[in-house]
Parts: sequence; C-alpha cells; structure tokens
Amino acid sequence: MKISGVEITHHRLPLDPPFEAAWDSQPRRQFQATIVRVRTDEGLEGIGLGDLMLGFAGHEQLFLGRDPLELERHNRVLDNLSFHYGRCWPLDLALWDLAGKIKGQPCWRLLGGRQQKLRTYASTGTRRLPAALADAAEAYLALGFKAMKIRFRPGDWRNGIAVLEAVRKRVGARLDLMVDCNQGWRMPWDTEPPWMLDTALEVAHELKRLDIYWMEEPLHRGERHGMRRLRELSGMRIAGGEMNRELYEYRDLLTGQCLDVVQPDATLVGGLTGLAKIASMAQEAAVAFTPHTWGNGIGVIANAHLAAGAGDGTWLEFPFDPPQWTLERRDFPLAQPFDVDAEGCVVLSEQPGLGLMLNEELLARTRFS
Repeated sequence: MKISGVEITHHRLPLDPPFEAAWDSQPRRQFQATIVRVRTDEGLEGIGLGDLMLGFAGHEQLFLGRDPLELERHNRVLDNLSFHYGRCWPLDLALWDLAGKIKGQPCWRLLGGRQQKLRTYASTGTRRLPAALADAAEAYLALGFKAMKIRFRPGDWRNGIAVLEAVRKRVGARLDLMVDCNQGWRMPWDTEPPWMLDTALEVAHELKRLDIYWMEEPLHRGERHGMRRLRELSGMRIAGGEMNRELYEYRDLLTGQCLDVVQPDATLVGGLTGLAKIASMAQEAAVAFTPHTWGNGIGVIANAHLAAGAGDGTWLEFPFDPPQWTLERRDFPLAQPFDVDAEGCVVLSEQPGLGLMLNEELLARTRFS
C-alpha cells in the first residue's frame, strides 16, 4: 500500500455573535479550520487538522509513493519542513488516522492503550464578570465536570483574583480550579510584556490561598529559570508548554524541573509521533502530561487519543464555554460534536484510527481554498 495523494483544504465558519476570547483583545468573528487528507492507492483515507500547513505545497513528493506506515520517517520529514516553514503537524495526525484504519485499531491503542476513559476539565475561554463565571461553574457541576479552568484577562491581575474568589465562594471545594495566566505567548497585535518573576510569585501566593490546582503559563514560555524558581518559592503546581515549537524545548523544560504539568498540543508540535515520546519523558520525570486542546473537535480527539494511549490520566482539557463557545462551533468539521459523558469524562471508541466522521456538507459550504 502506498500514499497516492495529500489534499489540504481551508474552511471558515462565521461567528455571530463573535467569540470574545480572554487572551485576545480583538473579538473573533470567524473560526478557521485546515483539513488534511492522506489517501492511499487502495482507497483508504486518513484525516488530520491543525495549523495552516504553510510551506507544505510543493513538498508532496516527499510522501507520495511511500508506505503510510513509515510513521517515524514521515515525522522526521515533517520536522524538517516545520523548521523551514510553518507547523505541518496535521499531516502526522492524518497518517496516524490512516495507520489505525490499516491495522483496524483505534489510535489510542496503537499509542499504548493505557486507558479508554479520561476525566476532563471544562476549559473556559470567554471574558466574564465574577458573578457570571460563578454561574458557569455551577452549570459545569450540573453537567458532571469535576474541574474547571479559568483564564486571567489582560490588565490588573487582581481582577482575576476577584473572579476566582467569586467562583470559589459559590462552588466551594466541589470543583477543582485551574488558572491560565496567559503569560506564555501573545497575539501578534498584543505588545504588553509578560509578568516578571516577582509578579508571578505574588499571584501564586493568592492562588495558593484559594486552593488552585495549577497555575498555567505564569511566565514567558522560554523563561525556564523563572519557572523553576517559581515552583520552588511558591509551592504551586506550574503548568505550561502549550505553544512551544520544538520538541527539545520540552526536554529542557522537563530536565530543568520547570513544570509540574506539561501541555504540548499534537496539532502544533511533534504530532502524535513526537508527543508520544514527550509523554514518556514526562512520566520518567514525574511530571503530569495533559495536552493543550484549544482548536476544533478533530484536535481535541487527536490529543485525547494521545492522552489515553500514552498519558498518565491526570486530566484532559475540554474547551467548552457556552454560549459563545459551543460544541457546535468548536466541532463544525465533524458530523457529530465530541462530548463528555454524565461524569464529565470522554470515552474513546473502538473505531479504527481517530474514529472521525466529517460533516462534508458543511465543509463544502465553508471552504475558501
């Protein structure tokens, strides 16, 4: 069996009302998705999704005519491409989906098969006043979630503490609470500098008082010394790594004892092939491995397979913040949204590959290139 074709399509879903992301000063009026399909000469197709695949055009011949199961070889080529161009890791996801279909196994089993069911935390993303976020926390409890992540908005961090106090007062200890400080990276138009260590430490003491489970992205993504010092001085669990670009960065974060929770995303770095290795390194370093999943449903599913197959079962991020960020918006490329059960867990199927079924009609209507 040989790879006979690679197809890349781009899709855009209008958002009305817009999505006002806590980490972005500009409301989002559209949601884009890039779909990658890898086909074989025997009629099978693997599906992946992620970044725009910038720079991939013209390099298809590096994969055409090759055995689709040469996953390590293909991953090394993608690593080379991602150095010279953009993040081309969606192709790795499509190759894993294809490999699962060839072998008749779900990807989570091929990746190690540690567990089929994963507990999730509700990952919020919109800007809300304290009372509104406390209402949302109660709604998550009613849906079965056992944990919730709250994001700090730009500006005075004390406003974020006020939000956390309102939520903690409302739900008490019934929800584990995580906090994303949003200091690891910035949108292109956002020039506000990230926190320095002294600010992060001051915030950490407040989060400790409120019994926050982890403190995410409290410093710039490359501030390894500061992360280690913050862990030592605050006693807080420190999480990070969602937008780093190179696998060696995760090696350095782990060997440098910078994190308690490492959060790479297979759609953005390394693919499933590379991040399975990071999951193993994290286990050896006694660091929790829980992938970043903000994107659409295909990315959530791919990272769920990774966490179930190779991870430690700590938590899985589940982006869900209605009414602005619904499952229907997040998962528009899929025929059915990917949802949790009554206990706030995701249960992966036994379907081969990633078990995806696309909404081909909607994809045809939203395609722009």
